[in-house]
Amino acid sequence: MPFEGTITSIHQMTPQVKQFVIEADDEFEFEPGQHTTVRFERRDSDEDEDEQVVRPYTATNTPGSNQLTLAIKRYDDGTASVYMHEREMGDTVTLGDLGGNLTLRNADENVAFVSTGTGITPMMAMLKQYLEVGSGDVDFFYGEKNQENIMYRETLDQLATEHDQLSVVYSLSEEGWDGPTGHVQNHIEDYLDDLDRDFYVCGVPQMVVDTKNRLGELGVSDDRVFSEGWEDGEVEE
Repeated sequence: MPFEGTITSIHQMTPQVKQFVIEADDEFEFEPGQHTTVRFERRDSDEDEDEQVVRPYTATNTPGSNQLTLAIKRYDDGTASVYMHEREMGDTVTLGDLGGNLTLRNADENVAFVSTGTGITPMMAMLKQYLEVGSGDVDFFYGEKNQENIMYRETLDQLATEHDQLSVVYSLSEEGWDGPTGHVQNHIEDYLDDLDRDFYVCGVPQMVVDTKNRLGELGVSDDRVFSEGWEDGEVEE
């Protein structure tokens, strides 16, 4: 059921991404990795009537408080992202209940998170959860176009310093630097000698499908690779 929350913090993370902290009356209950929806009405100029806009965004924080943290990238032709980037501190927004399939399955297994772009958002929540309750090693692979667009870099670097079991790998597809370049999924075997682990994948549909295919080629069983689950059909279309 939709509910209202108040924006209490706005932080410009990258040139195109803002982080919003939204507070509600009650404590949020959800599994890290699940998403809410931003809901609002806009005027449909073709139909000359209001239409309901509903878009999913994943919380990057863990449950246990009355706050949700959303990192939202602005697209010039993105109805909801433009709407959110125009919000100000103190504004009220309407959100939907949290849900989704991309959640941590087994905290006793070694894990690898593989993401690109804003696909990092569920990974941040699950990573925080794993570092609290997990008992194995965790490798975090993140791909972006260039350094200025890397989200949560300071947080990830700090977590890697604080937790010996965490390794973070960044790969850039449109900038030369002293780290890995190209598609991040192509570097999995460069950094993992042992593929006996659970893999969590999130990004644009083609990246998710390509990563699943690559993991299959490397001998990783399908039942150890987790994503939202709708990406295959999106690419086939």
